[in-house]
Amino acid sequence: MLRATSSARLVAKRKLPRVRPRSAFSTSLRVQNDEQRERERRIRNPDDIHKDKFNYNPEVSFTEEPNVEHVQYPTVTANDLESRDTPPTEVRMLVRDFIEDSLYNPNYGYFPRQAVILDPPSAGFDFPSLRNVVQFEKKVTEKYISYGYDTSGPGRQIWHTPTELFKPWYGHAIAKCFISEYLLKYFPYEDFVIYEIGAGNGTLASNILDYIRDNHPDVYDRTRYNIVEISGRMVEVQKERLCESHPCVTVNHQSVFHWTKREPAPCFFIAMEVIDNFAHDLIRYDLRTLEPYQGWVTIDHNGDFGMHYTRVSDPLIRSFLDVRRRLKHPLPIRPVFQKYPALRRAYANLPLAPNLSEEEYIPTRLLSLLLTLRNYFPRHRLLLSDFHSLPDTIPGRNAPVVQTRFRNTTVPCTTLFVKQGYFDIFFPTDFERLRDMYELILSEPLGPSQSTSVNRALPHTSSASSLSLGSDFFSSYYPKNRRTPLDGVVSASGLPVGERKSSVFTHAEFLQRYADLKMTRLKSGENPMLEYYQNVKFLF
Repeated sequence: MLRATSSARLVAKRKLPRVRPRSAFSTSLRVQNDEQRERERRIRNPDDIHKDKFNYNPEVSFTEEPNVEHVQYPTVTANDLESRDTPPTEVRMLVRDFIEDSLYNPNYGYFPRQAVILDPPSAGFDFPSLRNVVQFEKKVTEKYISYGYDTSGPGRQIWHTPTELFKPWYGHAIAKCFISEYLLKYFPYEDFVIYEIGAGNGTLASNILDYIRDNHPDVYDRTRYNIVEISGRMVEVQKERLCESHPCVTVNHQSVFHWTKREPAPCFFIAMEVIDNFAHDLIRYDLRTLEPYQGWVTIDHNGDFGMHYTRVSDPLIRSFLDVRRRLKHPLPIRPVFQKYPALRRAYANLPLAPNLSEEEYIPTRLLSLLLTLRNYFPRHRLLLSDFHSLPDTIPGRNAPVVQTRFRNTTVPCTTLFVKQGYFDIFFPTDFERLRDMYELILSEPLGPSQSTSVNRALPHTSSASSLSLGSDFFSSYYPKNRRTPLDGVVSASGLPVGERKSSVFTHAEFLQRYADLKMTRLKSGENPMLEYYQNVKFLF
């Protein structure tokens, strides 16, 4: 979801000046400064006053034994905090739980409480009638102005998406992509099953279903559209907008991470402008040993934030690190340091040198989604789109943008420690690494309790297992761009066949393949649907 408060934010290359949030919310963002922490530490430990402090760097150093007061705080998760009406105090949590609580808590989270999706005219903009991009951006700005001005405090957090700006043509492009796959592989033997997570206003679902109903009525009769939505407010909007006009829609009010129902049929799974808000964990590496440490956010009785690190013990973080190791993706540490341990030790002994690597944000919740797809949607085809790069990120590898809308102006922040519910937190995605991780997860066999065997045969195939002779019985060669076939899933020829592996497309490449570009072309020949969102990619 592209966050913006004016048309100047449409193109990623145009940056706003960096503004520290403390100037806007000085009473809310009460993070203790380093000098105060050092004074308090010396009071608690007077014997340490005269110890050598050459290597003391409070921003990047750590001890294996964190502050006793912080350790004694109870550990909570975002799920534990769902029933709270106000942000917690005297607790500690993993960074991903802090982010999830800030964004999705039903009572004070950013999306349930603050976020508003820009909704252009119901018929969309009349692109062929607009002279050029300048006039189009003026139309977008006028729509923002129609929401009114906020005169004090953090106002409504209004942002727009390509689905809304280019409706219905953007949704029609998605529909064409799915229809071409469905007609080629499954029609008329299987229903046309679609799942969408984070459907927002329901615009994409409406545009897809309208296109199918108007152009492929025989397919529409076999269509089942399922929405998985975490926001109760959005659930009501989606039901009102979709369920009467399209009875094939089912809206499920739950998090996709809590999904437990198996879908054995072939299906298409949509995640558009969603994964940028998936929570990440924070890890850093000991520069002496290259051992990873997981970050903990602590909140004291005054609501002040702190951080400390412990050895990795969280199963999801461990799983991500194991996947990265198997894929041989490089660590966020200089290669020369990884190769020469003596050089690392010498560097760590320098005065004021850090003993931890810089912060790295790892997409652990994205890994959770891939595991959910493997376990509960064994025959899915994934279409995913989001940012691959972002301006104004906070410090760190794969770091997020943290921003709010204050008096009608976007305010980017320089820290993750911001008051829960008032700030958007969204991340870029390395799509090439995501593709590698996705294909590796899908290639892993499931345990007996999670078997995905398909026990039904298509009308043109035998009921016998297609893999009884082995998937490589007829040939010693198996194409690298195909996945290992599922047991019981056969091609029209009766031979086992694996799905084609996913590919990464730029925003323009995908739309040039599937969109009706003449409908969004301006009089000047410019096409904002192709020229905007250059920092977005597709995985399909």
